[in-house]
Amino acid sequence: MPRTTSGTIAVDFSATAGPPSHRASGWTYGMTENASAPADCFLRDLRFRYMRAGGARLDRPGGWVAGRYDRRWDATRAQLLRTRALGGEFILLVHDLWGADGYKIPRFPGDDGDWTDYDTFLNRLIDDVRATGTPVQWDLWNEPNITLSWNRPQSQYFELWRRTYRRVRAAFPAHLIVGPSYACVPSAANMFWNRYLDFIRADDVIPDIVSWHSLPGDPVADVTAANAMLDARGIPHPRPYQINEYAISREQNPGGGAWYIARLERAGADGLRANWARGGSPHNDLAGLLVRDTAGRYLPKGEWWVYRYYGSQTGQIVCVTPGASYDAFATATTAVARILVGGGEKAGNVTVALRGLHATRGIVQDDQIRVLAQRIPYNCGWEVQGPVTVQDSVVSLSGGGTTVDLPHTDIEDGFTVTLLPPRTIVSHPPPLSGI
Repeated sequence: MPRTTSGTIAVDFSATAGPPSHRASGWTYGMTENASAPADCFLRDLRFRYMRAGGARLDRPGGWVAGRYDRRWDATRAQLLRTRALGGEFILLVHDLWGADGYKIPRFPGDDGDWTDYDTFLNRLIDDVRATGTPVQWDLWNEPNITLSWNRPQSQYFELWRRTYRRVRAAFPAHLIVGPSYACVPSAANMFWNRYLDFIRADDVIPDIVSWHSLPGDPVADVTAANAMLDARGIPHPRPYQINEYAISREQNPGGGAWYIARLERAGADGLRANWARGGSPHNDLAGLLVRDTAGRYLPKGEWWVYRYYGSQTGQIVCVTPGASYDAFATATTAVARILVGGGEKAGNVTVALRGLHATRGIVQDDQIRVLAQRIPYNCGWEVQGPVTVQDSVVSLSGGGTTVDLPHTDIEDGFTVTLLPPRTIVSHPPPLSGI
């Protein structure tokens, strides 16, 4: 992630770009095995959009290849149905249901040219998905460019892709197919990407959504690279790209989370935050956004509050010019504007330059606005009861703008800037006590 010290971000409220879709509010796993927890409020407050799962780490070894498909499917089904009930889209991880989730397995699909067992597996999986009556997105195989997930030749993977693609397309014409979900960002110098793109074009097995992992990466730069590579081959990509794992472990804090949100929004790519299975299992804690106390109650971490603020951003997206080290996502609606700020790998002040404020509705009164700036602490990855106010004052505008200085003394913290009419009384939500 290309971030250094302090810098300046400019926000121009006279330039807008439509309503936000909260495209970064997705997670890989994060629910309990039976999908009963965490409680709905922890997801709805974040405008939850995506869940990606397939029973990973349930039994070791587990899945079809170990004769233990049922447990993984039961968990997948429960998480799928709850995701849909919460208004989200579900991305089905076929490789996890097979059992290729990092544990050494005895066979992969197509070994010795024999696809019989894999075809039987697909028959069962297709029947099980059909029985739910619920659409899913099919992620045909996760990270096939690394031996942890696919320990076979690329040619065998291409045959798996071809077979699975055609079976899914025939069974569910309206379901979306996702791939290749490589564990690397698009690059014209990468042989995996070049061979894959040439293959899907030649065999007409192009996914509905092109996907990859940003661990780490910059969604803006990576989308630019993907556009160039696909356009050069005449491969259509009408839907947003899906970066279905983003943020390595050291980036999963309020500052890093806010930066990725801003970059995903700027890139126009959908994102699912990576899950590093803190506590030993991916099946809980909302992919590490929550912790639990000794009584088992869920408590929000600092990054959860970042996504909560992001979920509150409605109205119109506002134009932001990022700095070299920082970026922001800004929105404005009647009587309130919200700016989420993230980035920076070294301490230093961040200046947020606000411009075009007279273009807002109901915020400026007598050439004044109220500025509420808050810091979202990392707190060493433990519970955070809420944002900490660093500025709450009425300021006079100069030339339709003003500046806000944010004291970024802890590199893992994030910030929010909320703009209100000067005489507004802010009703702060009470701290969550855990559920």
